Amino acid sequence: MPPVKPVPAPSAGDASGFEATAAEAPTIERSAADAPLVSPAPDTGRTHAAPARGAFKPGTRDAHLRRIQRAVALIEQTIIAGEEPPELSRLAEAAAFSPFHFHRVYRAMTGETTGQTVARLRLLQGLRLLSNGERSVTDAALAVGYQTPQAFTRALRQGIGGTPSELRAEPERLWREIDRLAQPPAPQDGETAPLRVEVVSVEPFQVAALRVTGAYPEQNQGYGRLFGWAAQHGLLDSLRGLYGVPLDDRRDVPPQACAFDCMLALAAPFAADAGESIRMQLLGGGRYARVRLVGAFDGLEALTDALLARWLPDSGETLRAAPLFHEYLDDPDETPEALLRTDVYLPLV
Repeated sequence: MPPVKPVPAPSAGDASGFEATAAEAPTIERSAADAPLVSPAPDTGRTHAAPARGAFKPGTRDAHLRRIQRAVALIEQTIIAGEEPPELSRLAEAAAFSPFHFHRVYRAMTGETTGQTVARLRLLQGLRLLSNGERSVTDAALAVGYQTPQAFTRALRQGIGGTPSELRAEPERLWREIDRLAQPPAPQDGETAPLRVEVVSVEPFQVAALRVTGAYPEQNQGYGRLFGWAAQHGLLDSLRGLYGVPLDDRRDVPPQACAFDCMLALAAPFAADAGESIRMQLLGGGRYARVRLVGAFDGLEALTDALLARWLPDSGETLRAAPLFHEYLDDPDETPEALLRTDVYLPLV
């Protein structure tokens, strides 16, 4: 998230400048229907409209859900067999998704991470074993992957609010919890807000990138370092935009461990290894689904979930193994939070 005040805005003809547009108040750009749209892209010199591929193929959403269910079934099978949970790459293969984006697609469509699914299904199978009065608590715990019965009891207290003996003493409660854990949480994908998605072709462009680890303050410092480096090397006049690549989902990874690439798009050439951990790389190159968030940066994850869970399955598109990235269009120091514009770019084949 761009934290520092951007340097002089690009020329009036550059649509990736930082001026706010007061008329843009809705949280998500809306259209009359929740459908993949192809419309002209802003004339940035890097993007142009691209044809959509086979939108609205019948049953594509159900097909995506069936593919995700194959991964869930694989997790459950390993837990029942007392084996270690599958690696992410194996789950992605079972669901026929690229490992590059599988974790995002999985979370968007199930409402939980693969790790949370493992924890939920371990508890579920443990409770099923507890419902058999002939199995001891130790047997149930070890059978589903807990190292000790104490670890199983702690997990039950945290996830359900009861101990094995309490649940066995209340069979109706035990079966209610079994029924509850058998279902994943409902995904929070902003179902009431229609999405306006553009399919665009993005020419590759040069960015100065700096990887940081941490929450928003560390990301702010990262952009500050980039601006300081650009000023020191006389590159500020060539600034064409602010970008970012979120490498982790801050809802699932502790804030201090979140990796994020801060990026400045620069028209002027500079060394591939610029020093100070700053590197030159190319961003873009290929087709992307683009959707705009208008509002606080906190809404980016929910918007990405909606793009993956609602738009992608019915679009006929396939994800490409390339980074998802954000383009930050406004200066947060000068633009009200409710009017901040951020474009999300999802790579497509």
